Amino acid sequence: MTDIQGERHKFEALLDTGAPASEFSDTALHYAGLLQEPIQDVPLHQGLPTQKYSRLLLPSVEVCSHRLCHLNVYVSRFEQSWGIKALIGLDFFRHIKVTIDYQHGHLITQPYG
Repeated sequence: MTDIQGERHKFEALLDTGAPASEFSDTALHYAGLLQEPIQDVPLHQGLPTQKYSRLLLPSVEVCSHRLCHLNVYVSRFEQSWGIKALIGLDFFRHIKVTIDYQHGHLITQPYG
């Protein structure tokens, strides 16, 4: 992810084909200077690993070597045991074609068109 000053920040993320939109943890967004303070009293509901509570426009994010600018993402509280800072959802997959090569264990990504 690139912050407002153009500085790059690297975070672990999951590609989530079931998520309609990408989510970034409030702690990661705060660390990157894109969120002033995470809201402290956002509860995680039973059985949910994340809890969306706001939206934010990311200046730039690079996933699988593909850069998307001005991606509107959810700000979420993440379960700490997950060890990730983002879920990359269908908003990414609408721009980038992802093919899974199961035989070789690879993801092949390319822009549509």
